[in-house]
Amino acid sequence: MALRYLLPFVLLLSACVKNNPDPSWLEVTTWTLEANPSLSGEEGELTHNITDAWVYIDDKLIGVFEVPFKIPILKSGVSNIRLYPTIRINGNRTTKMKNDQMVPYEITATLVQNQTLTINPSTHYKDNVSFWIEDFEDINIKLTDDPNTSSAHLNLANDSLKWFNGNYYGKVALSAQDSMWIAYTNQDQQLTIPKGRQAVLELDYCNSIDFTHYLLFVNASGTTENPMIQMNKPYKGKPLVWKKIYLELNEVIGYGPNNTNYVQAFKAFHNDSVANNLILIDNIKVVYFP
Repeated sequence: MALRYLLPFVLLLSACVKNNPDPSWLEVTTWTLEANPSLSGEEGELTHNITDAWVYIDDKLIGVFEVPFKIPILKSGVSNIRLYPTIRINGNRTTKMKNDQMVPYEITATLVQNQTLTINPSTHYKDNVSFWIEDFEDINIKLTDDPNTSSAHLNLANDSLKWFNGNYYGKVALSAQDSMWIAYTNQDQQLTIPKGRQAVLELDYCNSIDFTHYLLFVNASGTTENPMIQMNKPYKGKPLVWKKIYLELNEVIGYGPNNTNYVQAFKAFHNDSVANNLILIDNIKVVYFP
């Protein structure tokens, strides 16, 4: 649900409180992403950026809200409360998507007029999702620098801005001499992802220059590049910080040819206006339903 659709909910809630001065209140704090014991650690590092929640009470949609939030509920008594973890696709505040790969948080609780029920929601990946992960904790990196075009190189590191999660991350330093970086999934790491099912790329990154993610189609006809999104450098004066982004892959995959494998790829160019051209990446994770 896009952010522009939330205004009617906000206006409706305001009107409801005005006309019903004694509502119950629901307060929701920050999401927690927990390990799923059934996956035995297959889900990798549990970094997340679950920013919002779809809220249902007794199977009725109340709205989509950015956590943390506190909202009035126009009922009291025992209620079923269900929250769906919601992410922002491509880092865009206006493109919010219920993450069907994670379980909703659900409780039965009593709502009391003029009192606040506080919930600390948690979620985990569903049992039936699959993962492709590069977390840079192994010397055998699953990404290869293009030997023909890439003069800059991806290396294991833990020396800049300290480690983010785990012990190592991927680091690319560009210069006037090493001015281009192109890397893609190793040939033995190509993915087959069914069409019509939610598929999401998760990426933790920290960058002083722009870089682009591509999804490559590989089949008998050759290779086709599909630019997905550009991770922009920070605004002038903003510090370098680690961020997490979610990219929706299933729409692009749906338009692709049949009998196709998928490859993750990255590209960046040296920026003369930036003193230290740096890209740090970690926890590259493709989550999909097989």
